[in-house]
Amino acid sequence: MSGTYGDSTRSIKAVGSEAIPGEPIAPPPVPAAAYHLPPDEDDSLDSYGRSSNPTWRQLESALAQLEGAAAALTFGSGMAAITSVLRTVAEPGRTIIVPADGYYQVRAYANEFLAPRGVTVIEARCAEMCDAAADAGRDDVVLAETPSNPGLDVVDLHQLAMTCRARGSILVVDNTTATPLGQQPLSLGADLVVASATKALAGHHDVLAGYVAGSHPEVMERLQRERLLSGPVLGSFEAWLVLRSLGSLGLRFERQCQNAAAVALMLRSHPAVKSVRYPGLPDDPSHAVATMQMRRFGGVVAVEMADRDAVHALAARSALLVAATSFGGIHSSVDRRARWGDPVPEGFARLSLGIEDTDDLLSDIEQALDPAGR
Repeated sequence: MSGTYGDSTRSIKAVGSEAIPGEPIAPPPVPAAAYHLPPDEDDSLDSYGRSSNPTWRQLESALAQLEGAAAALTFGSGMAAITSVLRTVAEPGRTIIVPADGYYQVRAYANEFLAPRGVTVIEARCAEMCDAAADAGRDDVVLAETPSNPGLDVVDLHQLAMTCRARGSILVVDNTTATPLGQQPLSLGADLVVASATKALAGHHDVLAGYVAGSHPEVMERLQRERLLSGPVLGSFEAWLVLRSLGSLGLRFERQCQNAAAVALMLRSHPAVKSVRYPGLPDDPSHAVATMQMRRFGGVVAVEMADRDAVHALAARSALLVAATSFGGIHSSVDRRARWGDPVPEGFARLSLGIEDTDDLLSDIEQALDPAGR
């Protein structure tokens, strides 16, 4: 796809289909589980929905284009995608380095499933990831999440990729928070990209989905085989919902990033807020690295307030912030992360900014933080 296109044009082009007169511009979903078999036993045709279907293939083609990959595979959720990758590449006797400050269920999976099966699990914070990777060996796995969820630290992917390549280890990058419109890890040297399409890509709070993208044919073939045998597949209608949403991704993500930048700037000087993390802020600890590798800084802002009650009060007083976990949808939301076991202070909250008008969000959050309730 031409690098001269803007984000919205890239999104529209990615989901486009062949122009056939009399056919729909946007193809409908193909929700078939079983297909008619040809009498000559031609195995190149669709036969069973767990193997493949036309809607999957169109979505996978779009995701590969957006990530700059040779191929992509869809899964039933982001966790289904990442655990399938880890089962495939993290073999017994190998070591896997996982983010100590990334999504908590990935750590839980590594420790509860991989470790008992002979995989050595090492946890490293984003700031320590490059140093930790320097001790990895051939065919060991380094899993980076950047920006991290929920702390929004940024890993220097170019440096990390160079370290992994020198050591012969496999670099997997979780690109959920950044999205392919904000960052392209494969172009920076990653071997695989994993992401939850539930978030900004689907973007409407109505579907669970995940994907893996990469350019190593043998690895992608192993992952496709893993998906076929273990069955963590994406429903064809859910695939169509994501495909439908991708066309507006450029517009939605632009507004989300705009809102996040404005809210982060307002909150960093607000007396009710102890600290703010957003890679787009010039004084953020991750800003220098983020500027080198990210085109946009995302729609998520991390804030620390006084305590648990302060976060609950913010949610209760706000007319626009929905109290909900997950992020990346069209509605702005707030989530107190300590409730899920994240190693963060009790007053830490993740704000996911939606597509509301920026001035409305600023006014709403500012009044919600006013202890007098004005």
